[in-house]
Amino acid sequence: MSRFLFVVPPLAGHVNPTVGVAAALVRRGHQVAWAGLPEVVGPLVGHGATVFRCSSPDLADPALLRPPSLRGPAALKFLWERFLGPLAEHMAPGVRAAIGEFRPDVLVADQQAVAGGLVAERLGLVWATSATTTAGFTSLSGLPKVDSWIAGLIGELRRRIGDPSNTADPRLSDRLVLAFSTEALAGPVPSAGEQVRFVGPSLAARPTADDFPWHRLVPRTPTVLITLGTANAEAAPRFLTACAEAVRGRPDRAQAVIVDPTGTVPEFADRVLVRPRVPQLALLERCDAVICHGGHNTVCEALWYGLPLVVAPIRDDQPAVAAQVTDAGAGVRVRFNRVTAETLGAALDTVLSEPDCREAAGRVRASFRAAGGATAAAVHLEALAAGAK
Repeated sequence: MSRFLFVVPPLAGHVNPTVGVAAALVRRGHQVAWAGLPEVVGPLVGHGATVFRCSSPDLADPALLRPPSLRGPAALKFLWERFLGPLAEHMAPGVRAAIGEFRPDVLVADQQAVAGGLVAERLGLVWATSATTTAGFTSLSGLPKVDSWIAGLIGELRRRIGDPSNTADPRLSDRLVLAFSTEALAGPVPSAGEQVRFVGPSLAARPTADDFPWHRLVPRTPTVLITLGTANAEAAPRFLTACAEAVRGRPDRAQAVIVDPTGTVPEFADRVLVRPRVPQLALLERCDAVICHGGHNTVCEALWYGLPLVVAPIRDDQPAVAAQVTDAGAGVRVRFNRVTAETLGAALDTVLSEPDCREAAGRVRASFRAAGGATAAAVHLEALAAGAK
């Protein structure tokens, strides 16, 4: 038996992939725990799971909301300066305490929870990376100034909470990187080292309220899930409204479920259902296509079911993930800021009617299913733990 400590940021999309991996490890006789913000992590990992408290910047602080107009390098700098850097300093004491109490054989740190890698290196603990987006291997290509600026910020963090003599990137372990995708989507990644293991998506049942109105979905009508994920509420209303108008203009060709946490998007008759949250995995089983922002988890969950996508990236890794989708032939990209109902409608017609998109999505689906997912990730972590003992 080995012990595995998952260090995760207070972001659902970064916690969810670890749930399936942890479940696979438990089935194989190991012990698991999490270090993170219990109010966010606890409901995602399930009742009875051990979550060691790590503090976080105030998630309700308006200063953390990036202006919708902020894009590219400026948005990335904002993210690191306002959130990821402070998050590392907030989490570090809790990570150290969790290691002292739980005594893990291996620490598994999310890419954006850099406190995990920095504390592990300082304590000489074997650690792996949970790579919730493969864009992390390539997204800074061609942006050397941004890369240098982030490296400088990480260097300052390392002097305070890591091993000052180390120079490795705490976002990517040199022992094991679990990439929750495959090369069928990500493409060849020459810059990724031999420690990178493409295991495909790690999906697990999620606790959801049983109040989704399934009866409102019209049988034998193509169903489209429209979502911008959990971290883009401030940018959502205009785009989601345009999506609703696009579907309304196709009454005999499509129906949509729109995820709108802001409550600002109107419903249009019976063909557009608007909900603040949905049971996404269960819903995807009944969908025919997805319109989204290009978030890695949403894209991979859609492609797990072989669903073609319309992607409208907003910022961060989303342009890189959107490029992966279009390069794989599994979807159509539209411009988030300038999109109209007409543009969205044309893109939706393409992914619903063109066989090439669906066939490409099917190829990615097959690669995902063959990669092993959570079980394959657990096997790699077992091997790492065995080598550490």
